[in-house]
Amino acid sequence: MSKSINVALIGNPNTGKTSVFNQLTGLKQKVGNYPGITVEKKQGSCKLPDGSKATILDLPGTYSLNTTSLDESVVVELLLNKNNKDFPDVAVVISDVENLKRNLLLFTQIKDLRIPTILVINMADRMSRKGISLDIEGMERQLDTKIALVSTRKGSGIDQIKSLIADYGSLSNSPNLDTSRIAPEYFDRLQKAFPDEDLYKLWMVITQDVNFMPIEKKRIKDATSFTTKSKEELKKLQHRETVLRYQFINSALKETYKVDLNAAKGLRASLDKILTHKVFGYLIFFAILLLIFQAIFDWSTYPMDFIDEQFAAAGEWIKNTLPPGVFTDLLAEGILAGIGGIVIFIPQIAFLFLFISLLEESGYMSRVVFLMDRLMRPFGLSGKSVVPLISGTACAIPAVMATRTIENWKERLITILVTPFTTCSARLPVYLILIALVIPEGSILGLSYQALTLMLLYLLGFGMAIFSASVLNKILKIRSRSLFMVEMPTYRLPLIKNVAYTVLEKTKSFVFGAGKIILAISIILWFLGSNGHSQDFKNAEEIVNQRIDTEGLSPYSQNYIQNNINAHITNIKGEATDGSRLPDPRISEDSLKVLTAQLMERARNQEIASYKLEHSYIGYAGKAIEPIVKPLGYDWKIGIAVLTSFAAREVFVGTLATIYSVGSDEEETIKNRMAAELDETGKQPLFNLASGISLMLFYAFAMQCMSTLAIVKRETNSWRWPMIQLAFMSVFAYLVALTAFQILN
Repeated sequence: MSKSINVALIGNPNTGKTSVFNQLTGLKQKVGNYPGITVEKKQGSCKLPDGSKATILDLPGTYSLNTTSLDESVVVELLLNKNNKDFPDVAVVISDVENLKRNLLLFTQIKDLRIPTILVINMADRMSRKGISLDIEGMERQLDTKIALVSTRKGSGIDQIKSLIADYGSLSNSPNLDTSRIAPEYFDRLQKAFPDEDLYKLWMVITQDVNFMPIEKKRIKDATSFTTKSKEELKKLQHRETVLRYQFINSALKETYKVDLNAAKGLRASLDKILTHKVFGYLIFFAILLLIFQAIFDWSTYPMDFIDEQFAAAGEWIKNTLPPGVFTDLLAEGILAGIGGIVIFIPQIAFLFLFISLLEESGYMSRVVFLMDRLMRPFGLSGKSVVPLISGTACAIPAVMATRTIENWKERLITILVTPFTTCSARLPVYLILIALVIPEGSILGLSYQALTLMLLYLLGFGMAIFSASVLNKILKIRSRSLFMVEMPTYRLPLIKNVAYTVLEKTKSFVFGAGKIILAISIILWFLGSNGHSQDFKNAEEIVNQRIDTEGLSPYSQNYIQNNINAHITNIKGEATDGSRLPDPRISEDSLKVLTAQLMERARNQEIASYKLEHSYIGYAGKAIEPIVKPLGYDWKIGIAVLTSFAAREVFVGTLATIYSVGSDEEETIKNRMAAELDETGKQPLFNLASGISLMLFYAFAMQCMSTLAIVKRETNSWRWPMIQLAFMSVFAYLVALTAFQILN
């Protein structure tokens, strides 16, 4: 079997690199992290025309090999390390037809490393609209390479890329420039000191501070003092190199790249004036957010109800079909209930990622970053900080990693510390179930109260992040100065295929990532809730039956029986045209007696299950922490859910689903079970406006995610900052939740 061809996909941000990657690999992709560094690594494979296989590695976006951030250094380290298993046989540089001059800076640097390099010019479908004409053959001669003209929107040119990859052996390895021209004497001394090494690679090792080649910087410094230069001198030489490269690029494009300026004028400038306006820009962004949250609630209602009902029915089917025993209880009350508590939220999470992907694909998200820079500056942040804050709506972990693009340490540290306040998708299941329970379904101006509540929670988290950043900016005595630069990509209609890939990958990552934790915790909770060591647990049936025979059923059970009888009568009676009830001969005293007896038996079983749960291992643990959470309006069951959700916020719903399912033989959804829970008085729902708002505010401000703490530790290289973060957010969340409950109650 022939060896797979290693292909490195490289390009500037916003050149359509992800689109090319998706078209080449389809669904044959996997996502991981680069060894030793927490940067997302996307890898896929594709079959080439000659039958061979190519392994495509999608590298982080970079403007040049003169790196300014940690994720960009991944590109340089790979290209300089031939011993790396992912070292490319061929590099494919993706460029944008409208920004070709800037993109070619990276291309010439890679080609000068003597790696076979293919140039892909993307977005060819925009050429006629922008008045651009290309002489591809002439450009290939000037750049000494092969060029593929591609339109990922129309799906054209992808086969040509595959053909060029298959024939990479015929590509020229000659460099575009003689870099030694920027300092002939210095480069001559370097060559004499290391005659067996490629001169440009040697230059990259010196300037980029990487140690992944057989040559190490220590060896260079120890070899001879005349080969070293100060950082200031090296920077000046890098600037000379950049000037030299642009002189070469200008010469190459002079006759091969033409733009009709009259044809190039379009709506972009007009749209930018509106979307980045200091007043209208914010109003438009606010309106888009309102639309998103309204859609999340309205569109996902039907699939969510369907999923909820199917899981409830599946649990009942398992209990009725499989023989009674520990295994059946584990399946129905542990595994199924826990997983159902997270799967139900797939529609809403998918819709959230759908809208985020649409905003990014259209080019609007870059305008938001530019717009928000005005808002960030007074709080010690820059527009670059908005990228992690917006990314935090998906997950805080990649959002914290995204701060690596911020060169200024103070801005980066502040962004890392405040990003967890942003409402992530893990909080979404908690918010959605609580909003559905305690916020009425009415609307105002066509917007539902529930959608507005969700948006307020998102804005509250973002507002707290900004406020905290302002405080930290004053507290942290770190002097720094930075410039903000952001590229405004061309507006384009989102590619359906790219959006679909993104939604699928992000939703799958969320579900499987959370699912592992939830499954493990659900099984543990089921065991703790189904077992106990005390005599109260072992003799629960006898104790409860004796109490019922003496005192009668609890107020909760009596309400349960009466409500079911009323519902039964309502369902089987007809209704006259004037709205009055018609008599129904099917309702007889005997049938009501039978129904009442069935309901009393079910209520008795539920009280036994509830008593056993209260005196199980988990019941005692919950009672132990109840004094801490009771002032917030929570009972011991909610306390257990809050405690276990420190593993991951979304575990809250899965925990309650498991706890409420232990011992239950009723076909009922998690939402209905939570709605039916009464407080200690037995007169009002446990999940009411006061306790619901208290819980939502607690989750809005609490850390509740050990994975985020771990990544903050890694990014700051210290346990000091994550511990400060955990302590502050936990105490603040508790005090806010306490205040809210006491006021509303």
